[in-house]
Amino acid sequence: MRRSKETNTLVIVSNHVKSVYDDRWISDVLHYTGMGQEGDQSLAFAQNKTLHKSSSNGVAVHLFEVFTPKVYTYIGEVELSGSAYSEKQPDALGRSRLVWIFPMRLKTGAPPEIPEAALHELNELKEKQIRRLSDEQVAEQARRTGRQAVGQRSVRATQYQRSPWVAEHAKRRAKGKCELCEGPAPFTRKDGTAYLETHHIVWLARDGEDTVENTVALCPNCHRRMHVLNDGADVKTLQKRLLIERSEA
Repeated sequence: MRRSKETNTLVIVSNHVKSVYDDRWISDVLHYTGMGQEGDQSLAFAQNKTLHKSSSNGVAVHLFEVFTPKVYTYIGEVELSGSAYSEKQPDALGRSRLVWIFPMRLKTGAPPEIPEAALHELNELKEKQIRRLSDEQVAEQARRTGRQAVGQRSVRATQYQRSPWVAEHAKRRAKGKCELCEGPAPFTRKDGTAYLETHHIVWLARDGEDTVENTVALCPNCHRRMHVLNDGADVKTLQKRLLIERSEA
């Protein structure tokens, strides 16, 4: 939080990338965690007090969110939608502590949509951060968050109109075998065809082409592997096998 007495404003930042705080939107209300990264928080501390009294002290509160490192998105002017409440969250050292949560609502409009890709990358980052914690820390947080309302956020998704002809060609070329691990399809559909999933070696989101030369058929396990790891060696293997198949065709 940053306050300017000159403009009588308070800027609050919900940094979903770096923050240890567990801010979350539930419907149109942001449950915003107060200041203080270590130990119990206090409503009398610094800008926690300013935000707590913002309904009556005349201070205008403006919200920014961070979904991508160092990129601050202005959301709008917000106001308290209810009284602050306390809950337990881990501090910067991973210790359980008491924090204050401020329910904030935009004065006008609704929270803007965020790109689906940005939300996906953010979730991956959070999972990576959580994997560094101890079993005890993870268990405690899992039990606590299991009692919370589920956070919600509208996303803006980009839908690619993939060619069904290219997809079907890749599946038929594979002849029932995954083109990465070369194992058989895990099951067959009701019509007897092998179940494989199509994948673009160079992702469409990274300017890959929806072409025969860039599309392969993979088992679900390898498909997920490519999206989680996108390992360079796997990419080269797929590209090499397609070249060989094209030369033999």
